[in-house]
Amino acid sequence: MQSSNHRPATPSLRRRISDAAATKRLPAAVNADRNDAIGSLASKASSGAAKLAETMSGFLSNLQIEIPPRRRRRKGFDSLNKFDDYTAVGSFADMADTPAMSPKEDISSKWRELQGCREWEGLLDPLHPWLRREIIKYGEFAQATYDALDSDPYSEYYGSCLYSRHKLLHKLGLTRSGYEVVSYIYAMSSNIDYMPEWVEGSSSSFVRAWSKDSNWIGFIAVSNNEETRRIGRRDIVVSWRGTVTPSEWWENMQNKLEPIGLGDAKVERGFLSIYTSKSDSTRYNKHSASEQTMLVLHKLVDFYRTKGEPLSLTITGHSLGGALAVLNAYESAVHFPTIPVAVISFATPRVGNIAFRDEVYQKGVKTLRVTVKQDLITRWPGVVFNEGLQKYDDFTGPLEWVYTHIGAELKLDVRWSPYLKGGINLFGCHMLETHLHLVDCFCSSSVRFREDAKRDVALVNKDCDMLVDELRIPPNWYQLANKGLERNGYGRWVRPKREVDDIPSPSSQLF
Repeated sequence: MQSSNHRPATPSLRRRISDAAATKRLPAAVNADRNDAIGSLASKASSGAAKLAETMSGFLSNLQIEIPPRRRRRKGFDSLNKFDDYTAVGSFADMADTPAMSPKEDISSKWRELQGCREWEGLLDPLHPWLRREIIKYGEFAQATYDALDSDPYSEYYGSCLYSRHKLLHKLGLTRSGYEVVSYIYAMSSNIDYMPEWVEGSSSSFVRAWSKDSNWIGFIAVSNNEETRRIGRRDIVVSWRGTVTPSEWWENMQNKLEPIGLGDAKVERGFLSIYTSKSDSTRYNKHSASEQTMLVLHKLVDFYRTKGEPLSLTITGHSLGGALAVLNAYESAVHFPTIPVAVISFATPRVGNIAFRDEVYQKGVKTLRVTVKQDLITRWPGVVFNEGLQKYDDFTGPLEWVYTHIGAELKLDVRWSPYLKGGINLFGCHMLETHLHLVDCFCSSSVRFREDAKRDVALVNKDCDMLVDELRIPPNWYQLANKGLERNGYGRWVRPKREVDDIPSPSSQLF
């Protein structure tokens, strides 16, 4: 039986969106710009009727798995990349003595285009170097939500962040990003009382667990003064983590659409549950992830508006985090209709139906999805019944139960990099570091790999085995020294106590 003090949050989110939409009115100029964008997107999305045979063909093509050919391990001509494996290894060795970051350019004159005001038209192919760097910047924020998660089930604080918000970016080597973390986000599931035994057992194996129902799932950061001058506005970032815990995996399997917002808009049940669930009996989710985030965003927006600064809201995430980013952007656009809201996501599944996509467009949210061709997660949910059916609206009418992707797409391919293995590696193709490597290397559809890429290739193997053996980078190498154990003064190996500032506390949840 579900706990009596549990309050499912979906109705309240719909009510908050409805109330905000009723009270916020767009200026005429903003409305005109957004109507032009909506018309452009609608013209792309609709088409005339076609033969039913085309539908079946589309189904079959959706179900195909692209298997990269095995790359040769002997010196020879590579038709894809125009150089052989020995050259690739040599290039990798030369990179070891060069900086892993490109110099930061002043992008203040082009920031609106980089945030998608024109749907990134003309910036994706060839990939504009300024946009490449911005995509990687936001991708590294998303990667930080994995790297800083205490994912050791033997830890007293399993499921929390390893570091306080004041230390997070410094500990992860992102000090030069030019942002400061102002708040953490925690999430839970509304279906926690109905989960199978294997989920419950894995979630509560240790009685000293810091929280049996909440997990750290992201953070909110703001650009500092120097970065603000470089990028031309004060940028507020929300970064969401992808699936890690058993309860999150369980929610990902809830392949059912539920209403959100107004009209016929619906989104996948599990994503909405993680975003909106709360319970009075919890320490960290008396407020849902949605409510935590919107509370902080309102404070930040009000503060910087009083200073007269131009603002942008950029929301990022990988996999499940990308889905949460879309939900967060949708809600934010209702509350802040005059602030540019952009989503830069990676390996994001379909989030909702066609009506939800249209509402996201109508609210002016700009979405750029970075995907890898061999990644199967982006084809789910809606492997068969997806946006491809919209061209049959003349016969069927609008289909409320059909899932669809949202926004522009930067589609990459693991075959474009000589550093990546061939064959089937479903896990490696989905990893965020694989996406960031391919973004860093991609130039255009005609020049798919640039040898002067700066980002450290070794990062690809942090949590998978995607790099060719010749590079001699061990797979899954990212972990705490000695798996978190230290030798104490008596010579015994123990788990050290966290510093007081790094112990999770509800009182330090909001800035």
